[in-house]
Amino acid sequence: MNKQLIECVPNFSEGRDMSIIKQITDKIESVEGVKLLDVDPGKATNRTVVTFVGEPQPVIQAAYLAIKKASEIIDMNKHKGEHPRMGATDVCPLIPIANITMDETAEWAHKLGEMAGGNLNIPFYMYESAATSSERRNLATVRSGEYEALPEKLRKPEWKPDYGPAEFNTQAGATAIGARDFLVAYNVNLNTKSERRANSVAFDVRENGRVKRTGNPISGEIVREENGDPVREPGLCKSVKGIGWYIKEYGIAQVSMNLTNINTTPVHVAFEECCKSAERRGMRVTGSEVVGLVPLKVMLDAGRYFLKKQKWSTGVSEEELVHIAVKSMGMDELGPFDPNKKIIEYQLRDASSAPLINMDLRAFANETAKDCPAPGGGSISAYVGALGASLGTMVANLSAGKRGWDDRWEEFSGWAEKGQKLKDELLRLVDEDTNAFNQIIASFRLPKGTAEEKAARSKAIQDATQYAIETPLRTMEVAFDVFELAEAMVKEGNPNSVTDAGVGALCARAAIHGAWMNVKINVGSLKDKALVAEFLQKAKNIADKTDEMEIKIRELVEGKM
Repeated sequence: MNKQLIECVPNFSEGRDMSIIKQITDKIESVEGVKLLDVDPGKATNRTVVTFVGEPQPVIQAAYLAIKKASEIIDMNKHKGEHPRMGATDVCPLIPIANITMDETAEWAHKLGEMAGGNLNIPFYMYESAATSSERRNLATVRSGEYEALPEKLRKPEWKPDYGPAEFNTQAGATAIGARDFLVAYNVNLNTKSERRANSVAFDVRENGRVKRTGNPISGEIVREENGDPVREPGLCKSVKGIGWYIKEYGIAQVSMNLTNINTTPVHVAFEECCKSAERRGMRVTGSEVVGLVPLKVMLDAGRYFLKKQKWSTGVSEEELVHIAVKSMGMDELGPFDPNKKIIEYQLRDASSAPLINMDLRAFANETAKDCPAPGGGSISAYVGALGASLGTMVANLSAGKRGWDDRWEEFSGWAEKGQKLKDELLRLVDEDTNAFNQIIASFRLPKGTAEEKAARSKAIQDATQYAIETPLRTMEVAFDVFELAEAMVKEGNPNSVTDAGVGALCARAAIHGAWMNVKINVGSLKDKALVAEFLQKAKNIADKTDEMEIKIRELVEGKM
């Protein structure tokens, strides 16, 4: 069964003294099974956002230790900062990452609340999906009045904490524990120091908008519903919360936003709406920053959006899409944006699971040349196929940018995107093939003393053998798709690069026949003869069509030369 993974993003009311934050993060890292992903302090907000991930039990243990340590070393009596806050650990949300539902995540949030409430002299409120009532679902409502309002708030029956005592903890304040979807904390920088003007942009953009007034939008009389509630003019972006503030540290005002559903309002859309609003008000957006981590999808979607806006091919590498996103939104204006530290998937990936594709060309060639059977023909076949896909993609991108072909950029951009996907899958198969070989070796080394051990070893060998057949067969299938790209680029692409597309097709042929050899040699060890026949027939069909495609594309290239 796949591991359940949750992320915890506690916000601590200290962003200036890193020795204090270090004591808290040391507690988090002391728990086995927890990985600390990010520590993002803010001097002006006097607040640090910490991100860590792991299976639920160790995560809530680490969160408990962090909340406890923060209550001991942060004094809310002395805290000043730009961001709303009510406790030493202000909020502690849990976020489902993999193989776990929101309801299950909420249950773990309550386990954390029960543990902390029973052992620490701190009031705890549950919010978002872990809320005990609809009135407590919204964090802004739970935190209303902030730390200073807690003494009076805790005396009201309707604000009895969900866990912990209904008593004011002078030093630690109170904490909100929740379960929520992935939230992106995102700030947009303005070329003004005016908090009021930044708020005007925030009110334009955020879903809650602004209170409607008659006449003057600032000093006019508030328009009210029949029940007396103020009428609100909704903002432009759904699932966005936002305020404006002045950051003395940078000498600028910002629109500070929480994007609670990046599928409803992606980061680049919020950025663009801020740009439009600022321009209407005589200001300019100069850049932006992500607080904490951001999902890879956010950066890829933004990169594609800005390339399309330029009418340029979106069929570029993942790394290039991230670079375009960073530069287009000025995400490195206030400090460096390191994708390996800021993108959650990059933090979670294990480089040791794909050692070959992380090598440079010389190191990979040297590794292949060693007196070791892996990496071998299977990995090399996948890599040659990746090179073929890369060549086809290159021709597509050159065609998309060719002078005089401006009306065809979308056509070639689509081909380039397809080529990138083929390239990435074939690169994945480079290491996958070596992993398959290593699994066979590992299965043969299993103990075979008892009857049970012999049976387990035999099954492991057969499973590993099947995996070692399916992997090169997958290489054949993906590499065959390279022909479609190569043929289209020979026929329709930049005529100056017709031979590049042809070489791409030859690479695809080499990849397929090389992988075909691996399929044939590995089926000899598989006992399931029906499965052997199925694998051989599927591989033979691809190999036969491959020879036809090679001849066809070679003739097309010769005819173009």
